[in-house]
Amino acid sequence: MASVKKLIIPVAGYGTRFLPATKAQPKEMLPVVDKPIVQYVVEDAVKSGIESIILVTGSGKRAVEDHFGYNYELQEFLKKAGKDDLRIEIKRIADMANFIYIRQKGPYGNGTPILCAKHLIGDEPFAVMWGDEFFYTEGKPQLRQLMDVYEKYGDPVLTAYNVDRKDTARYGVIDGIEVETGVVQVKNIVEKPDPAKAPSTLASLGGYILTPDIFEALEKTKLGKGGELWLVDAIVKLLKKRPIYAKKIEGTYYDTGSKIGYLKANVEMALRRPDLKDEFKKYLKNLKLE
Repeated sequence: MASVKKLIIPVAGYGTRFLPATKAQPKEMLPVVDKPIVQYVVEDAVKSGIESIILVTGSGKRAVEDHFGYNYELQEFLKKAGKDDLRIEIKRIADMANFIYIRQKGPYGNGTPILCAKHLIGDEPFAVMWGDEFFYTEGKPQLRQLMDVYEKYGDPVLTAYNVDRKDTARYGVIDGIEVETGVVQVKNIVEKPDPAKAPSTLASLGGYILTPDIFEALEKTKLGKGGELWLVDAIVKLLKKRPIYAKKIEGTYYDTGSKIGYLKANVEMALRRPDLKDEFKKYLKNLKLE
């Protein structure tokens, strides 16, 4: 069984929830403390064993490409300024993986960028993660947790995360059977169910291990809500042909594509930083707004 070495990150969205900040800046480049959101995603993937990262971009996303480039001019400036620690960090970012950039073509929707990368994937299993959300984990990274399940069962694996029942109407919710601790065989994905009717509180969030047959499923999937091509619709179609599993991720999920999620991520990630936490805690404790 082939191991997972390639990751697709769609980054072509408009980021409308963060306008006007995202009018000229990709939402994936908004900083959480001092790193852009998409860098947290890439670092999770690299720690998990990913070697090639395919970023599916669109208009106005040049900053994403520049961020993972070498920028020799900046490195030389930092070297002359005696800031070699920063120069090394800039180089490390570019060295993390083999970065590949392609432009999204086709109908809007989160299934389209997956299809756009078909020629780069071939007949290998691959990962998909979104560029505006990430997990913080103490142990294994999110993607490594998915890979472990894929390597055991040989079938596609979805990220699952427990949410409050009152929030099920915001997510695709997994209906399935737990086959071992933390691993669920998926029977169906119910899109944004009413809390009273939700089959579980396991939300299907960003992060997948997929097999190449997803491409045929996507090609045969009709445009769905909003005239868009939805990846979940193709996954549900694939469910009729083969087993699909979900892994309950051990970690903390940050939906940095929402304003509240973004603010929470900044506060909590800052409080985890040894160089910031003491002073930041003191500030928060004494904070009084007029």
